[in-house]
Amino acid sequence: MAVTGAAMRFMLECFGFSIIRAMELTTILNHCYPHRGFVYDHARFSPDKKSIEVTVRPRQGTKAVCSGCDKPVPGYDRLPERRFEFIPFWGFLVFFLYCRRRVQCRACGVVAEKLPWSDGKHHSTKAHMLWLARWARKLSWKETAEAFHTSWDRVCDAVEYVVQFGLEHRTLDSIYAIGVDEIQYAKGHKYLTLVYQIDQGFTRLLWVGKERTIESFQGFFTVMGEKVTSGILFVCSDMWQPYLEVIRQRCPLALHILDRFHIVAKMNKALDEVRAGESRGLARDGHQPLLKKSRWCVLKRKENLTAQQQFRLRDLLRYNLKTVRAYLLKEDFQQFWTYNSPHWAGLFLDFWCAQTMRSRIEPMKKIARTLRTHRELLLNYFKARKEFSSGVVEGMNNKAKVTMRRSYGFRTFRILELALYHSLGKLPEPTLTHEFF
Repeated sequence: MAVTGAAMRFMLECFGFSIIRAMELTTILNHCYPHRGFVYDHARFSPDKKSIEVTVRPRQGTKAVCSGCDKPVPGYDRLPERRFEFIPFWGFLVFFLYCRRRVQCRACGVVAEKLPWSDGKHHSTKAHMLWLARWARKLSWKETAEAFHTSWDRVCDAVEYVVQFGLEHRTLDSIYAIGVDEIQYAKGHKYLTLVYQIDQGFTRLLWVGKERTIESFQGFFTVMGEKVTSGILFVCSDMWQPYLEVIRQRCPLALHILDRFHIVAKMNKALDEVRAGESRGLARDGHQPLLKKSRWCVLKRKENLTAQQQFRLRDLLRYNLKTVRAYLLKEDFQQFWTYNSPHWAGLFLDFWCAQTMRSRIEPMKKIARTLRTHRELLLNYFKARKEFSSGVVEGMNNKAKVTMRRSYGFRTFRILELALYHSLGKLPEPTLTHEFF
């Protein structure tokens, strides 16, 4: 039978209408963000046309779930309508509207029902909080709030929700190597004690402690528990005595490593002290300023010197100065790190310390005495086959400083703690039925 043109147009219009109906917002939500026992009733624009409001209702015949014991129980009454913010859609803010039911539970009494899309008293859905938290890892919290037309407090709540979930669900098994260090987070000598996991192929922030004290570091072992800390085999730290004592008490079987980063830093500081003192002495006695503009010539590694600095260093080495002798001692010590055997490394260390103690250069003699005191901890670097060092810790410290610098600092320790766990903790995140980003 032939189909007329009018009939064909009617069929196409009906087919197109069915496609439009199939792509309504409630249909999309039912596909990507469904919740058992609830139905997306309808969606509409708000009166100001700046947001979309989606009405949610319970599915007919289903019971509410008690928020205390997670058991289905009969309803009691309903609370006033409440708004839950969802992920923006095409530049429009999206809100779920729902009148929450109160339930009569035999075990918990009269309580509000549990909502699968929200947690506690948050005014955002779980998907929206995860959305904001992931963007807050890339941008500052203020920039995130401005980009998605929300408040800083809403972003803070989202990060806190994700961090608390991650800390409760993270696994602490197989932690064999840790590194501990401190960074300054505010004026007035305010420090944080940071403990990282530095196993091969996996690094993360384990713990943040307020202030640089013995009690603060003891808090890490209290939080981790005896089962976790007893499995630690390697510990990297600087030479601060309280750290050494706590590690000796709490991880007696672990190999405590003092690596080259802190040793080289202290040696460069001693060399710079010699250079500055001798430079002042030459100027005071009226001699030629031989050490002028020579600081980085003696502090930088040879391969990092510019062509001009190389010529300057070559001219400087012709003079019999304390700075030159201290520089040569520092360069000789670099051979220490080339050894693989703890025995031969120890022999070289003893020889270098004896030679330095006869140099009559007090800052370098002080370094030699420090190395002798911590001889066994230095040799642990070779016993660990050079696999663990505080270089990883310093890299993580730099990321922590970038996190603080990106937001121009944080006013309270609690907010800073959340930001560091969120950026460096590699915490597990809540799972959703659909990945929106």
